[in-house]
Amino acid sequence: MKFLDQAKIYIKAGNGGSGSASFRREKFIEFGGPDGGDGGNGGSVIVESDRNLNTLIDFRYAQHFKAPHGKPGSKRNRTGANGEDLILKVPVGTQIFEEDNNTLIYDFTKNKERHLVGAGGKGGLGNVRFKSSTNRAPKKKTGGKLGEEFWIWLQLKVIADIGIIGKPNAGKSSLLAALTRAKPKIANYPFTTINPNLGVTYYDGKEVTLADIPGLVEGAHKGVGLGDKFLRHIERCKVLLHLIDLKENNLVGAYKQILKELASYDKRLSTKKEIIFLNKSDLFNDEEIKKKVHEFKKKIKSNYEIISVFSKKDIQKIKKLLIKYASQ
Repeated sequence: MKFLDQAKIYIKAGNGGSGSASFRREKFIEFGGPDGGDGGNGGSVIVESDRNLNTLIDFRYAQHFKAPHGKPGSKRNRTGANGEDLILKVPVGTQIFEEDNNTLIYDFTKNKERHLVGAGGKGGLGNVRFKSSTNRAPKKKTGGKLGEEFWIWLQLKVIADIGIIGKPNAGKSSLLAALTRAKPKIANYPFTTINPNLGVTYYDGKEVTLADIPGLVEGAHKGVGLGDKFLRHIERCKVLLHLIDLKENNLVGAYKQILKELASYDKRLSTKKEIIFLNKSDLFNDEEIKKKVHEFKKKIKSNYEIISVFSKKDIQKIKKLLIKYASQ
């Protein structure tokens, strides 16, 4: 399924139906009283979150959404039928913004949340409503109110327990595939992943959701390599899994580059809990690994693990650590 994390859509709630101006017409009753019913209310536009969705792609091709109008009232004091509400389903993690794409209207963080974005117009009044002691045969009725209409923006920010970050080709997608049933595109070249991939891993009866964030390059916070679009998906992750390729000539530099991009985008990202994994140990012997991590161990005080995504033993160790960090 294609991924889309932003969409602009037009919503129009239904108009209220008109009230009716009608009079009773019965045998032997020459001058019947008013019996015009009220109009029905217009349908509203409601947005609902659905955890089974993970993209806004449905809104790329259909951008105009209109709820049905209320039906007009009729004789015998019959109220018109209400317009049916229009329900738009979006992934959990979706935010609704006004047309300026800056003013937040609502933020969906749980499944099955609902928010009314466009209220349907109220139905008009029938002439029976205007009967009084001084006006026994009112002809007055009112039209239905207009439903709300405007453009809104939908923005999706992935919600996950663990966000897998790192430079391109560090093995993030391979790690996600090894930990979960997700099937991200995997190849030996940078930017194989161009959209976040989600997966769920299980260990000891507990589960953790993971997001494979596309590779970050220098200048990502400025939009280089579409980095600014990727970075926003890290905001909702509880813990950051920092994956570094052991083939890097400068492990410390590779680590600090990503931290710099996080802090430049949003300082809060650089203070999130993190787990560091040095990946691709299967390509080196013990002595080579010892030499490569010597400088890293001296300059980086955070805990780290040396792993290979192709080692079943390492994968089990990683699962155990992820459960531990996500539950803290």
